[in-house]
Amino acid sequence: MSGSLHKLVIHCFTDKDFKDEVKNAVFTAPINPESFTKNVKVELETRSATGSAGKDPKFKGKGTDELKLDFILDGTGTMEGYFGKKDTSVSKALADFLKCVNDYDGKIHRPRFLIIFWGSEIKFSCVVSNIDINHTLFDPKGFPLRVKISATFVGYNSPKAEFALNHISSPDLTHYKTVTASDRLDLLTYKIYNDSKYFLQVAKTNNLSSIRNLKPGINISFPPFNKNENNG
Repeated sequence: MSGSLHKLVIHCFTDKDFKDEVKNAVFTAPINPESFTKNVKVELETRSATGSAGKDPKFKGKGTDELKLDFILDGTGTMEGYFGKKDTSVSKALADFLKCVNDYDGKIHRPRFLIIFWGSEIKFSCVVSNIDINHTLFDPKGFPLRVKISATFVGYNSPKAEFALNHISSPDLTHYKTVTASDRLDLLTYKIYNDSKYFLQVAKTNNLSSIRNLKPGINISFPPFNKNENNG
């Protein structure tokens, strides 16, 4: 329904491919953030250009994005637009949030993997990296009535997705290749460097036991080599 309110929702998963969801730990923010900050990072290698005092930044790869959310948990009943359950205390709402994003899961020996949804603007696969919890208001018995949460999440891609992102056609980046039954190391080396003479360096980099019998299914990396160096 158009014009309906989209709530910020965090889903948590016990696997890196985001398939096994913990359905009893979904967190819905009782009031949406007023704003969010997304930090998009690019990794650059800065080196001085030949004959110049300046820098010559070269693209190395896509950095790890970050998302920062600030929102409030309120138990006063006075905040307009607050759609949390009236019988849910601030302490319980905070515990539900931490259970979703930060609880140590014994099956994977770490906090869970997350996907954050909010309307059409946010669909962010991530893990939590930092949580600041500020208790700002209490009832006469000392129980919290309002908590401000500032949480930072670091983008996370599954190993398969990360492998695909790293497969970029550039001579200044490490290339990756999944070996098939018909592949030969010298020909793969030629495709990457336009020269097959680096195949021994590739074999050494990947700790290959044989340069003739490549095992289908393994991933081989082809890092940038200094072509002025002696191959040996």
